[in-house]
Amino acid sequence: MSDSRTLKIIARIKSDFPTKFGIPRQSGLAPTLSAKIVFEHDFRSPEALSGLENFSHIWLIWGFSEAKQEDWSPTVRPPRLGGNRKVGVFATRSPFRPNSLALSAVKIEKIENGEIFISGADLMDGTPIYDIKPYLPAVDAITSATDLFDKIAEKALLKVVIPTEFTGKIPAEKLEALKEILALDPRPAYQNDPTRIYGFQFAGCEIKFKVEEKTLTVVSVQK
Repeated sequence: MSDSRTLKIIARIKSDFPTKFGIPRQSGLAPTLSAKIVFEHDFRSPEALSGLENFSHIWLIWGFSEAKQEDWSPTVRPPRLGGNRKVGVFATRSPFRPNSLALSAVKIEKIENGEIFISGADLMDGTPIYDIKPYLPAVDAITSATDLFDKIAEKALLKVVIPTEFTGKIPAEKLEALKEILALDPRPAYQNDPTRIYGFQFAGCEIKFKVEEKTLTVVSVQK
């Protein structure tokens, strides 16, 4: 017996990432990274947010809008495992799954004019949000939980060097978040070419960088 239901887009994210490259692989990894939740017209109701100010964090249930696929595969190659090891799709957070849904825990910075200002989000600009739920630390934070994959894929943060000639081109209020993003190493896990120049768009700028050993150096910033 099939049960097909249509999810309603209640909001969209407004973030500094117009494309996927450079976005942290999970929420909370770049804690100062700011974004805003803007509700669709039919769901723009102050009453719907009443009481949310009592919570510090929320869960976002959203869609991988850029994950285009007609079918699904039972196995995927997670980038954090180097992109060359297959595991079951339900043992990953890959966007290529039967239903392209994702889950992120983010911090509420403020609620103003019916919009929610958040930090630590890992969403591309314009991403559809299907639901918002309060984060309940008493039941959502499972301190005994384990993740053996993270032990395998654990990586140290990179040293980030942004020459002073480029820092002035980056909005001052975005500089710390950019450093957090770069320290996480935005490159695919299977790429390690010290001569290659990588680039991504962030906060209205094209950021280009290279990585040698454990140091990431920004080589260009263009608005």
